[in-house]
Amino acid sequence: MWKVWCTMRTERNLTEGNVTRSLLLFAGPMILGNLLQQFYNIVDTWVVGRFVGADALASVGSAYSLMTFLTSILIGLCMGCGALLSYYYGKGDTRRLQNRMHTAFVLIGGISVVLWLLVQCAVDPILVFLRVPAELYGMMRDYVSIVFLGIFFVFLYNFFAFVLRAVGNSVMPLCFLGLAAGMNVGLDLFFVVCLDWGLEGAAWATVFSQVAAGVGLAAYTWVREPGFRFCCGRFLQEEKAVGELLRFSMVTSAQQSVMNFGILMVQGLVNSFGMEVMAAFAAAVKIDTFAYMPAQEFGNAYSIFVSQSFGAGNGKRLREGTRSAFRVSTLFCVLISAGVFLFADNLMRLFVKGEEMQILAIGRQYLRIEGAFYVGIGVLFLLYGYFRGINRPGVSLLLTVVSLGSRVALAYMLAAVPAIGVAGIWWAIPIGWALADGVGLLWMGRLQRGGVTDTGSGPCA
Repeated sequence: MWKVWCTMRTERNLTEGNVTRSLLLFAGPMILGNLLQQFYNIVDTWVVGRFVGADALASVGSAYSLMTFLTSILIGLCMGCGALLSYYYGKGDTRRLQNRMHTAFVLIGGISVVLWLLVQCAVDPILVFLRVPAELYGMMRDYVSIVFLGIFFVFLYNFFAFVLRAVGNSVMPLCFLGLAAGMNVGLDLFFVVCLDWGLEGAAWATVFSQVAAGVGLAAYTWVREPGFRFCCGRFLQEEKAVGELLRFSMVTSAQQSVMNFGILMVQGLVNSFGMEVMAAFAAAVKIDTFAYMPAQEFGNAYSIFVSQSFGAGNGKRLREGTRSAFRVSTLFCVLISAGVFLFADNLMRLFVKGEEMQILAIGRQYLRIEGAFYVGIGVLFLLYGYFRGINRPGVSLLLTVVSLGSRVALAYMLAAVPAIGVAGIWWAIPIGWALADGVGLLWMGRLQRGGVTDTGSGPCA
């Protein structure tokens, strides 16, 4: 099987062929991969909710927001690196592509080690900041301490996934993520149900699956892509390599971090409403994330399409792909919104026992308010991808600040009104999306009217 995988031709040049077909074929494995990732997150939630209890479910939900925020720093760095690599791939500049890849590995790998050390030293202040209830504190602390043992392997998987996607290979990251997902499900059931390790068992299952995905994809890249093997002479051949990487990666990381820090702030507000709201939010967010994840990954695939087309100086193809991407994403989001709205109760019952009526009611309310407006976040993901692809990641960061800033401010304001309460947190989400969409579409229109995207003018333009 390993020999078969290592001889597969999986690269796809997005600057050639039918635009919509190329986008969908490239995005398909990315979407499936992230659905698998969300699937094994959902399995964690299901196993914990069904076999450990509501307290453990609330702990996992709060810890998930924290983990998403911290790992988003690394994922954002890798995503920015991928955007730069795909630009050079579209331009046909193999030397700079290899140089940036090797330099990025050293920079981002070092940051992942520093981040792990910071988490281990600051876990208690972080949990205090999140206003974790006293009865859940010890359980959540143990869970977070174990899960973050795998942070370097999260970096390893995401780094090589974005490297391979930059050269048009979205299939192999899917294969190794599928391996990790299957492993996580099996270990979840074995550790929690068979060995009765409780919440710690779910944490160890996650760590082992992260190790398998990260090491496996790194080994595949070493065998299958000789040009990406490490060589001392490729690291710092050009003075501007580090600066260019930092410009792309740090801004994209800042965008991801701001996005998830806003979510973390909302999690703190949710925690202040007590265990039932925390448990409902934990289950509903997993459903929510699973529902719109295809739109997010389609936006990431579209970003690589934009970057390759921009690097190749093909403005006509870029505009055609943009129209196609917006049509596809909008149709998908409308269909998913309808499904989540209609089946909100059934979806919540996958995670919550039938007798826990208050938790079910809160989760159902969240899904029917926020889930009705997935078109808003679908458009926002495309805008993020567009501005990243044309080498303007700062605009993506601005849109994130608009979206999350308004969301957090409105959540705290509306939730303080007794007649609105926790529903105000849910309504703040689509309002934030709409405001950011408006700003992004106006900016995109201005750039297109000015002909800025007609030719690729360089990564530092």
